[in-house]
Amino acid sequence: LTVDISEGIPREATLHTCRDCERWLQPPSQWVTAAPESRELLALCLKKLRGLSKVRIIDASFIWTEPHSKRIKVKITLQQEAFEGTILQQTFEVEYVVASHQCPDCAKSFTANTWRSVVQVRQKVSHKRTFLYLEQLILKHSAHKDTINIKEAKDGLDFYYSQRNHAEKFVDFLTSVAPVRSKKSQELISMDIHTSTKSYKFTFSVELVPICKDDLVCLPIKLAKQAGNVAPLTLCYRVGTSVNILDPNTLQTTDISAPIYWRSPFNTLADVHELVEFIVMDVEPTGIQKGRFFLAEATVARATDLGNNDTTYFTRTHLGGILHPGDSVMGYHLSGTNFNNPQFEALEESNAYSSAIPDVVLVKKHYERKKKKARNWRLKRMNKDEGEMLPRKQDQQRMEQDYEMFLRDVEEDQDLRSTMALYKAQQEKKLRDQMEGVETASMADTVETEGDEVPKIDMDELLDEFEELDVADDQ
Repeated sequence: LTVDISEGIPREATLHTCRDCERWLQPPSQWVTAAPESRELLALCLKKLRGLSKVRIIDASFIWTEPHSKRIKVKITLQQEAFEGTILQQTFEVEYVVASHQCPDCAKSFTANTWRSVVQVRQKVSHKRTFLYLEQLILKHSAHKDTINIKEAKDGLDFYYSQRNHAEKFVDFLTSVAPVRSKKSQELISMDIHTSTKSYKFTFSVELVPICKDDLVCLPIKLAKQAGNVAPLTLCYRVGTSVNILDPNTLQTTDISAPIYWRSPFNTLADVHELVEFIVMDVEPTGIQKGRFFLAEATVARATDLGNNDTTYFTRTHLGGILHPGDSVMGYHLSGTNFNNPQFEALEESNAYSSAIPDVVLVKKHYERKKKKARNWRLKRMNKDEGEMLPRKQDQQRMEQDYEMFLRDVEEDQDLRSTMALYKAQQEKKLRDQMEGVETASMADTVETEGDEVPKIDMDELLDEFEELDVADDQ
C-alpha cells in the first residue's frame, strides 16, 4: 500500500522579480523586498504552492543552485496522519522558475511625464555653492532615494516623485536642514464623474534664503536691534536651519530664523565674487575669544596697491587666531564702494551707526595655491538631467569655479566638513562609479603651497565605499 501525502501539491512554480529594484511579486499586486535564501523569500515560495494548508510543514530549506540559472529549489518536509494512529512523513523538492517582470514603480520611472508631484528648489543667487552643500546633505541622508528624476532648472533643481507623500517627506527634510519657505499647489488632471475620483499633480515650491556663507549682510536697523542689538553690518559665517551672523568688531553672534527673515526679506550687500585680496601688515590680538573666533586689530593693504602707493587700512577682525604679518586674507573693500542697497543707505544716514562703518571687512585667510595635485578625497554627486538646453561655455566655467571654491571651503572649514560624507579617492573606483551612474568629484584642481600651509583633510575623516570593504561572511 502506497500513500502519497504530497498529492495535489505542485512540483513546479514561477516567481516574478523586477530586475531594476530587485523586488519580488507577492500576488496579487504587492512587491516585496527579499534577499536570496532569506526567510522572506522562503515564505513567498511556500505561499505560491496550493494544498499546503491541508498538511503540516515540518521543515523547509533552500537547495543551492547556480545564481545565473534562474532556478530556485526548495526542499519541503511534510507530516500527515494517513491512518488511525499512523503518521507519515515525506520529503520532496519544488523547483521555481524565476521570471523577470517590471514592477509599476520602475515602469513609471522609465516613462516620461508620469510624475505625480514635483519639488522645485530655488535660490536666487549668482552661484551654486549652497546647492552643492545641499546636494551633499541629500546624499548623506539618502533623501533622494524615492525620486524618479532630478532635473536642473534656472536658479535651482526639480525633484520628481511618483507619489505625493514622497514629495512631502522631501520638503520636510529640506525644512530640517536649511532655512526655506514652501508653497503647495495642485492641478486637476482627470476626474471620473461616476465615482467622483479625481487625479491631481502636486507642485511644491521651496525657496532657500538668498544668503550664503561668507556673504556681507546689512541687516535692517529694526531687525538688528531685535536680534540681540547686534551691529547691522555683519558677516554670515554659517547657514544651517537658520542664518548665523557675526559682528567682526565685537564677535557678537546671532541667528535669523527663516520665519523672521521672510517676514521682512533683504538681500546681501556683497557675495564671495566681490572679495578682494589684502596683505596683512600687522596684527595685534585683543585677548577676546568666543569659540573659534579671536578678536584682533589688523593693519592691511590691498595686494594690488603694494608697490604703487602706501595706502593701508585699520580694521578689527575675528581671524586673530590664524592671521600673521605677511599673510594674504580675503575681505570686502567698503571704502569708496557704492552699494545699491536700501539697508546700507539707511545705515549711512543713521547717526548711531554711520561712524562705525569700517573701510575693510576681513572674511577668510587666503592660501596661495601654485602647484596642482590630486586630492586624496572625493565627494559623490547626484545624477541630474541637464534638460533640453546644455549650459553655455561661460556658464560651465562658472559652475566649475563654484565647485572648486566649494571644495576649498570643505578643506578649510572643519565644521562644514563634519556634516558631509567624504570618501577616499581611487582612480579605478572613480571610473567604475561613472559607468554605474554615480558621478564623482573632480580629483584634479587641488593645490598646495611651497610652505605646505594649505589645510589638508586627515585620512581618518574619509570613508571607504562598501564595495571596497572586503568583508567575508563566515556564516
